[in-house]
Amino acid sequence: MKKPKVNLSEMFIVHAAYNMKADRYVRMHGSGSFSPGGAFHDVIQVAKDSGLVPQSVYSGLPNGEKEINHADLDAVTKALVDVVIKSPKPNPGWKKAFNSTLDAYLGPTPKIFTYEGKQYTPKTFADMLGLNMSNYIEISSFSHHPFYTKFMLEVPDNWAGDMVYNVPVDEMIEIMDNAIMNGYSIAWGSDVSEKGFSFKNGVAVVPDVDWSEIKKDKMDSVIINPTKQKVITQQMRQEAFDNFETQDDHGMHITGMVKDQNGTKYYIVKNSWGVKNNDCDGYFYASEAFVKYKTTSIMLHKDGVKKEIGKKLGL
Repeated sequence: MKKPKVNLSEMFIVHAAYNMKADRYVRMHGSGSFSPGGAFHDVIQVAKDSGLVPQSVYSGLPNGEKEINHADLDAVTKALVDVVIKSPKPNPGWKKAFNSTLDAYLGPTPKIFTYEGKQYTPKTFADMLGLNMSNYIEISSFSHHPFYTKFMLEVPDNWAGDMVYNVPVDEMIEIMDNAIMNGYSIAWGSDVSEKGFSFKNGVAVVPDVDWSEIKKDKMDSVIINPTKQKVITQQMRQEAFDNFETQDDHGMHITGMVKDQNGTKYYIVKNSWGVKNNDCDGYFYASEAFVKYKTTSIMLHKDGVKKEIGKKLGL
């Protein structure tokens, strides 16, 4: 969009999303997820409802902390909403108590602030950025729902019950490749508990091997060395999701593509686990086979979707 880079506050999103999550959890009488996790659309919804603020205005570290640690916050807020749902007639004051708890741990969110000499509210700041949050869509690929329709992705972190577009897995890959090659990055939700996922080694792969035959001390060698990748089918994806082998573990950011010396395609993935935990500055390389197999959902700008597939989805 040819605008200056802006470092946005993540914790502003967290503060607002926690209030939304608590409200839904209580309205559902506790029948739903209330945990630290969330989904990509949480960011979109908060931006629509509450706006955005720069990091310089709201760090979410009000008590002199050096880094985020929400263990206490998670425990205290869960205890609070669990007390509320046990009440035969909840006192409406619980929402103020909940928000005050967030303020104590994250700091009160700003109502008005000054950025680069101009005064904004979170809503007017979001408007100034020029981002149309309605342009961002989520896509998945599972055969227990019809393709080219929308369905509610059945994972615990989808506490908001948002909908995703459903396409065949090969078309999901086409969408991702088209987006990357046309300058659109991708938010990527995936299972990261697989034996082939090795952040320390900077790769996520699905080698065409039987893991049970690989000795533990040889595991890293199999993962690191470029080898033939398993052919992933729609049925394999579905079975892994149905038997809980594939779960919605982690959200990451796909920023590019590359091929190894054998011509095998990998996606370049920006992670949030720190730049010192591998030799790739916190990035890693996920093979196309891994992405096909273990993607739970992606989010991207709708203009990144291949036109032929966009027509099928009614975009």
